[in-house]
Amino acid sequence: MYVPADTIELSNELLDIAKKKNYCVAAAESCTAGLICATLTEVPGSSQLFDRGFITYSNEAKNEMLDVPSEMIAECGAVSEEVARAMAEGAIFNSRADFAVAVTGIAGPAGGSKDKPVGLVHFAVSSRHFPQTHDMKIFAAMDRENVRAATVAHAIIMLIEAMTQKPYVAVE
Repeated sequence: MYVPADTIELSNELLDIAKKKNYCVAAAESCTAGLICATLTEVPGSSQLFDRGFITYSNEAKNEMLDVPSEMIAECGAVSEEVARAMAEGAIFNSRADFAVAVTGIAGPAGGSKDKPVGLVHFAVSSRHFPQTHDMKIFAAMDRENVRAATVAHAIIMLIEAMTQKPYVAVE
């Protein structure tokens, strides 16, 4: 898949921030099947800042690689806020990363429903330093390739936003 130049620029920006702050990144991908990892590693020197990727296209992979509970997948569906959040947490727990982004969605052209249309993607970013974030997008009227490309760009933007926040300090 062709990666748009503006998405490569986002990757450069993300990795510049990671380098300045000494952060390491991981990704847990379902609907993008490794495209986030591929986009981040387009940037020379990314091996110092990118730890690993988890391509968890199947429900079994989400459970086995990221510790997403099978019961959660059965109850909420693989494409849900709950599963995206659990994927991001699993990526943090099973890596050396400071930040992990997770995506799960329906790229199409089939597989959608009234409640979960084609183009629906759930995103989550977990961190060892900040509170977890979630976002949901519906990339309507796009073909499969464009849904996946838009998902990659938005995931990188979410990582940039998460890395530029002030550290979260829990009040005891």
